[in-house]
Amino acid sequence: MAGVWRCIWVVVVLMCVCLWGFTEAVGGAKSRPRPQRRPRKKPKFDPIDVTPPAQNIDIQQMGGTWFLLNSASKCSFLIQHGTKVEPTVITLTPSSPSDQTLSVSTKTRHNHQCWEILQVYHLTPTPGRLTLKGSRSELNTDIVIGETDYTSYAIMYYQKLGKITMKLYGRSVDNLSEPVLTKFEKLAEKQGLGLAYLFPFPTYSHCGSVDQDHIINCIPTC
Repeated sequence: MAGVWRCIWVVVVLMCVCLWGFTEAVGGAKSRPRPQRRPRKKPKFDPIDVTPPAQNIDIQQMGGTWFLLNSASKCSFLIQHGTKVEPTVITLTPSSPSDQTLSVSTKTRHNHQCWEILQVYHLTPTPGRLTLKGSRSELNTDIVIGETDYTSYAIMYYQKLGKITMKLYGRSVDNLSEPVLTKFEKLAEKQGLGLAYLFPFPTYSHCGSVDQDHIINCIPTC
């Protein structure tokens, strides 16, 4: 059981607690029943619905290595531990056109140990919009590739349960221009994510290979 909880904690750390629920991660274990509350009214629109993807996204050009440089989020874990974030790198591998998926490998460090999470994003009919499937449809994560030039930066939006997290990725850790950083800050501010909710990530000591015991397979879901 200790090993299961260790994996859950690593997933929470890597993916941000706002995007995960502990009960779904342990296979549906439920806590003591709570009093029923009146369900919240569904918003007229989801924030991500007014965030159009970049035009004519070529998912094949998104393939390869991307370094996480900055994140904008109201995720409670980042707010409490934002100064302790670890270097994070993702590798995107587009599938064949008939498969309509994008394989994702995320590597980072937790307690001085490198970990890797394997996931699959599903392409949607709208170019630049993807879905990370949860254990139930309401737990899906909607993803939008907001802006990219394929060669230096990408700005991506992640929404789960109505909450937005934005991430700024770079092809390398040292060639990102100041105008791109400024653009990311302004786009985040439009989502209500001002400077207090920006969390820069380290640009050094990224993980390389990860041993099999520290790979978390979230395919099809986690």
